[in-house]
Amino acid sequence: MKKLLIYLKGYERETVLAPLFKMLEALFELFVPLVMAAVIDTGIANEDRGYIVKMCLVLVALGVIGLVCSITAQYFSARAATGFAAGLRHALFSHVQSLSYTEMDTIGTSTLITRLTSDINQVQSGVNLTLRLFLRSPFIVFGAMVMAFTVDVPAAFIFVVTIPLLSIVVFGIMLWTMPLYRKVQGALDQVLLLTRENLTGVRVIRAFNKEEEERVRFEEETERLTGLQKFVGRISGLMNPVTYVIVNGAVVLLLYTGAVRVDSGILTQGQVVALVNYMSQILVELVKLANLIITMTKAFACGNRIQSILEVESSLKPGSFTGKEYGGEGSGKDVPGGQEGQGKKSGNGPSVRFEHVSLTYAGAGSEALTDIDFEAKAGETVGIIGGTGSGKTSMVNLIPRFYDATKGRVLVNGRDVKEYDLGALRERIGVVPQRAVLFAGTIEENLRWGGQNAAEEELWEALTVSQAKEFVEKKEEGLQTRVAQGGRNLSGGQRQRLTIARALVKKPDVLILDDSASALDFATDAALRRALAERGGDTITFIVSQRTSSIQHADKILVLEDGEVIGMGTHQSLLENCRVYQEIYYSQFDKDAGKAQSGREVG
Repeated sequence: MKKLLIYLKGYERETVLAPLFKMLEALFELFVPLVMAAVIDTGIANEDRGYIVKMCLVLVALGVIGLVCSITAQYFSARAATGFAAGLRHALFSHVQSLSYTEMDTIGTSTLITRLTSDINQVQSGVNLTLRLFLRSPFIVFGAMVMAFTVDVPAAFIFVVTIPLLSIVVFGIMLWTMPLYRKVQGALDQVLLLTRENLTGVRVIRAFNKEEEERVRFEEETERLTGLQKFVGRISGLMNPVTYVIVNGAVVLLLYTGAVRVDSGILTQGQVVALVNYMSQILVELVKLANLIITMTKAFACGNRIQSILEVESSLKPGSFTGKEYGGEGSGKDVPGGQEGQGKKSGNGPSVRFEHVSLTYAGAGSEALTDIDFEAKAGETVGIIGGTGSGKTSMVNLIPRFYDATKGRVLVNGRDVKEYDLGALRERIGVVPQRAVLFAGTIEENLRWGGQNAAEEELWEALTVSQAKEFVEKKEEGLQTRVAQGGRNLSGGQRQRLTIARALVKKPDVLILDDSASALDFATDAALRRALAERGGDTITFIVSQRTSSIQHADKILVLEDGEVIGMGTHQSLLENCRVYQEIYYSQFDKDAGKAQSGREVG
């Protein structure tokens, strides 16, 4: 938690002025019992109305000054707390964005959301109350004790015993509840996870008639959270009654001692009232301090959870190479795509090479990819096919370095991807993921994720190639048509075509289509592939698909099974020599029709 205090930088003035004004308010408050004692012992005892009025005006002045100081302190503390929370939230969000898929998979989305929202809100409340009360309450408590000594030393020793006893209770409960609040936040993570799953998969839940089972699961998790909250709440709830008992016991003892000393003529009635007021001030402040301690306990628990995320280091260590040109170190003999006689294009065109690459996910018992070795040259289209779980997506995720290879090397333009600056590497690569993701805004705003400064003609060109132009033109507002969160006001095929267009706007060196046409009909899929082929240029296109029709015209097809390449070649050669490819192809096409089609292709 202490490490998070650096986010108060820039609010040093507020963090000093807020407690300072609170202490000024407390100082004026400590004079009130003395003024009241003077009113009783002098004004009322002597029936001096003028003195009483004068002292009442003094009380009003002390109240007004205290109010002004309090409002000023509230302003500065709120300003510092909100600024601190904003800085922390930005830093945490930025850090989460820098984490690799490995860390994101390990930590989990639900807990990241909780820490970005609930946890930071708790820490903000803790900072706000700390600036307002952390110095004020102890100042009042010990100030009241000191003022009590100025009134009567023997009676003040009651304060000396009471205050340490109260401190033991307050800090003991704080130490007891702090780890419990961490458990509460952990249970909140689980409730959030279950809530996200249910809201995201509501159609599936209803389709399988699982509403009742999910309701029971949700009730079990919320009851567990409620039980933890009740348990820690009962412990925290002990603070107020115990402090009241101790303070009220001290008040009774103080009244008895004061009555005896008044009867002996040592103390006046006003001085006893002042002592009782000081004890009441201590009671009020300790109740405030108890609530502050509870809030601080939550804030510390949440702050430690936030700090634990900030301390997670990304397994991806970015390099420094930006590779703005295909020249210098990355060209000539060092660039596979640039070697004479290789690839469709010569010179400094893009290239992608896998050199005996293997991948093992964090915590996995076996490799997801094993000894992948191939090269894609400028202008080539590479098809990747295989059964579910064969490692198709895992393989293409290594190119933009979403994961790092555990063995071997992945090279882009002759350089290991680990040598690239991540931004520079991903600027060269256009990725269309399996799940089409669009953001709330207009179609144009979504397309401009691929190129912020792209001309409108370039946007329409990308829509034309992706086969999205037709349905966008039919929209009344065209490019300014609003897209709901996640693209929920569009069909699955429309979402996929827009995500393909978004990647094309980027004009990447490497285009990765990860099963991105699964929602398209065969005719639209064929038109898309034809348009991509007609674009020409040096772009290397990777097409991951379950359909052999989508990849059969690729320059090179990789067939994966259990993370290994068991076949590599053209459609025709694989159809003749690769058993798995044959099985996939003939499961989608009639065998006789397939042979006839193959014959036409050969001819």
